[in-house]
Amino acid sequence: MTEEPDDATPADGAAERDTHSGLPAGDHEYDNESRISTDDKSGTSVDDESGSSTDGESATPTGQVVLAQGTFDLLHPGHLHYLSEAAAHGEELHVIVARRENVTHKPTPVCPDRQRRDVLDALAAVDEAHVGHPTDYFVPVERIDPDVIVLGFDQHHDADAIRAQLRERGLDAAVTRATGRDPAYDGEILSTNEIVDRLVEREQTE
Repeated sequence: MTEEPDDATPADGAAERDTHSGLPAGDHEYDNESRISTDDKSGTSVDDESGSSTDGESATPTGQVVLAQGTFDLLHPGHLHYLSEAAAHGEELHVIVARRENVTHKPTPVCPDRQRRDVLDALAAVDEAHVGHPTDYFVPVERIDPDVIVLGFDQHHDADAIRAQLRERGLDAAVTRATGRDPAYDGEILSTNEIVDRLVEREQTE
């Protein structure tokens, strides 16, 4: 496939909705020079946590290529849980990172698109991260051709509508949903917004 540089400035999810699926917009644009080889990822890992999924799909591995998606701004343990659980569904995990301009259901991401993608790319659980398409979520889905799409536990996507849109586009992929995660200890933060709020509060009191 053609690789193009991305200079754009999506646990979590992209915001601009596809009219058929309710899913966010996404694409497969990335800078080849900034790719991180899977062989170079041995020094980074995520929590090996998993659990049963919802939407009628099994949480055990059901295919080789898995797709997850989200905004992933200011990475936190909730994101790591989602990605670890998604990776457990197969052998190769791709992640679509929502473009900043498409995130309208919550505050605009602090970090630029490329940075959020590159941080995910450095994780051992992620084989390849992609910056989302400006308008059509299913452009990168068609390119990646996943066996399984894993939605975040709190992403407001209609799994049945997604399955219908996949069928319309001739894609054969299971759709399942990751489990949630409770704090593992007092004070653990599982929300990007809470991280931002605490930073603002600290700045205002100093």
